[in-house]
Amino acid sequence: MNQPQKPINVHRAYHAHIYFNQDTLALATELHHKIQSQFDLRLGSIITQPIGPHTQWSFQVLFAREDFERFIPWLDENRDSLSILVHADTGNDLDDHTLYAYWLGDEVKLDLRGF
Repeated sequence: MNQPQKPINVHRAYHAHIYFNQDTLALATELHHKIQSQFDLRLGSIITQPIGPHTQWSFQVLFAREDFERFIPWLDENRDSLSILVHADTGNDLDDHTLYAYWLGDEVKLDLRGF
């Protein structure tokens, strides 16, 4: 089985999508609060339905290459069992969610038909 590619800092900007479900909502909510209190990053709302290419509930964090080295190791350490997609924000959504997609935890299937 192929291992998902771990995040690497080679792009200017990134999104992290933290995935959860009804059973892990409390864990995701706690992580959302921790990020909000410990980082000055653009943090999206907790969304309790699939949206766009994301087939699970999620919230997103927008950050730049300058934040990567501090944020990604912290996120990996604090994610518990949650799966996280980290992808580049180049303006090409299909490439960002495929070629430039990196994972913390298990890979989650995306719905790429909208791209």
